[in-house]
Amino acid sequence: MLELSSLSKRYAEFAFGPLDLTVRNEVLSVLGPSGSGKTTLLSLIAGTAEPDGGTISLNGRRLDGRPIADRETGLVFQDGALFPHLTARENITYAATDPDRVDELAATFELADLLDRRPPTLSGGERQRVALARTLAADPAALLLDEPLSSLDAPIRRRLRDELHALFTDLDIPIVYVTHDQRTATALGDRLAVIRDGTIEQLGTPSDVVSHPETPFVASFTGTENVFAATVTGSTDGTTVRIGELALRSTETAETATGSTVTACIHPARLQLTPTDSGDAGATNTVSGVVEQWLNEGTDYRVSISVEGVAESLTATVRPAAVDGLSIDPGSPLRLTIPPDAVHLISSSAIPMD
Repeated sequence: MLELSSLSKRYAEFAFGPLDLTVRNEVLSVLGPSGSGKTTLLSLIAGTAEPDGGTISLNGRRLDGRPIADRETGLVFQDGALFPHLTARENITYAATDPDRVDELAATFELADLLDRRPPTLSGGERQRVALARTLAADPAALLLDEPLSSLDAPIRRRLRDELHALFTDLDIPIVYVTHDQRTATALGDRLAVIRDGTIEQLGTPSDVVSHPETPFVASFTGTENVFAATVTGSTDGTTVRIGELALRSTETAETATGSTVTACIHPARLQLTPTDSGDAGATNTVSGVVEQWLNEGTDYRVSISVEGVAESLTATVRPAAVDGLSIDPGSPLRLTIPPDAVHLISSSAIPMD
């Protein structure tokens, strides 16, 4: 178990912490924008930076103040940081506590045919697999990963992500995986921490953080593009809110009185688009809209829709199969339904002050 208590670090223009965090034998994905403190967190745990305050413990043993080699933590960088003059086998053997594990790890990461080659002759994905094998060869008590997949091509990134998910499950050690990519964070993490300005803004399971963000920043950074200021207009059997002239029902109970301002969050994947001549026009949270623009993102279409009385457009993500039955050309009318359980409300008191 990895335990951080009141951990802090101050730079000239950036303050990290104080931060309290416990990571059990699990994968904690740390998601945040550039400059949010993700790499600082790993550096403090690994010992490449010393904290100004607080403590770090791993399985009951204090790490702060100890040299890097005495921390039993394995750190994998974004670029792999391999020794260019050594072969892949020599890179892995260099760190191995048991030389017999080299071939085992090479098989795990499909490196058997690459062991005699040097890093400059390997692809980016191959180098990252060597770096992971080298780190695991040291048999670390905790694993720290600093965006190891971010520089890889999308197909390689997806394949390695799948491989890492199975591998991490078998390791049964604390793993901290920092990234700015939501898909990687939610795919690999048992829990997800969203970090901003050196503090954790929300911590929970990936599904809970994405579905029930506690702040507008968490909502927008985890993919909820529809974030609106709304006014509570009723609170019977849930809550009714008004966004501009659009009234929406939510199954959630607002923690503020009628007339109060809240933030309404609707994930794009929860919006349902249908032709104007289909379905029940009088159904709850069903309105008419007009397509402003669309973008084919490969796995989904991202469609922007204007709704009368709402200043900002709403965004929906639609599977290609569903698009076949719609007209999404700019200017096309359509029907938009927002399930009440998709309208998540954040009270003003829950929003941290800047």
